[in-house]
Amino acid sequence: MIETFELTKDFRDFRAVDRVTFTVEPGTIFAILGPNGAGKTTTVRMLTSILQPTAGWARVAGYDVVTQPSQVRASVGVLTEQHGLYERMKADEYLDFFARIYDLPAAVRRQRPRQLMERFGLGDALDKRLGEYSKGMKQKLALVRAMLHDPPVLLLDEPTSAMDPQSAKLVREAIKELRRAERTIAITTHNLIEAQDLADRIAVIRQGRIIANGTFRELAQRFTGTPLMELRLTQHLNGALEVLRDLVTVVETGDCWLRYQAPDPAAINPQVVRRLTGAGLDIVTLSEVSRTLEEVYLQIVAEDEGGTVHEQSG
Repeated sequence: MIETFELTKDFRDFRAVDRVTFTVEPGTIFAILGPNGAGKTTTVRMLTSILQPTAGWARVAGYDVVTQPSQVRASVGVLTEQHGLYERMKADEYLDFFARIYDLPAAVRRQRPRQLMERFGLGDALDKRLGEYSKGMKQKLALVRAMLHDPPVLLLDEPTSAMDPQSAKLVREAIKELRRAERTIAITTHNLIEAQDLADRIAVIRQGRIIANGTFRELAQRFTGTPLMELRLTQHLNGALEVLRDLVTVVETGDCWLRYQAPDPAAINPQVVRRLTGAGLDIVTLSEVSRTLEEVYLQIVAEDEGGTVHEQSG
């Protein structure tokens, strides 16, 4: 649903986006992470046919962003960082204005705005002027506007910024629901916890280049090493260490617990359980030590700063 190949954007002598290549499959949430000025918003603007690439190409929903801009815009819903809301208008007037721009039938113009506003907890605010909305309410209204014409692709720039935790959770659940409905969603965000929760695939962009791209598990494996397992027993470890000595690499121990590296947990962990239970040792828990996207992201950036990361495709 989204394809780019060596997508590049120059502003005079400054290269904002540098040969970015990626593919987003239908029904996928794709998160683009990176610091301010990394090229995230410029990439989104090219994908919506607002900016024309200097080089390379991009297609959205099968349409070329340069030669078929009208079809691209009809296929995409966009949540921008600056919403540009008309604050003197009431919400129902505002949404009807955009519904008419999208040439929606009269029956749809009456029903869909109310349905979407109710989904995001704004059903009682339809007749309020937008100047009376809080920042979080404005963010949700902008998301409603992006979804108004039921597009197959959504491009969301910081979708939960300025929201309270309850509203942010509501929006995240709506995004997951859209994925289940085979929507393709690309989000840019600084919220790494949110990206880890939502994204099927993650790209890290820095200085206009994609420096890493993959699922969270793939990125964690590549940049933070072999999965780490934690084993807890009911008794002291002495017997367990002897039993597991030739099977795993133990990296940390306590009185009744240990952590070991497992290159292939699916193959090794059952052997660990069989050996321990065969030796009469009681297992309390055996689980993978959670790694966070923050840890992975910081390692990716550190390696790029050291000149050891070079990745584009995916």
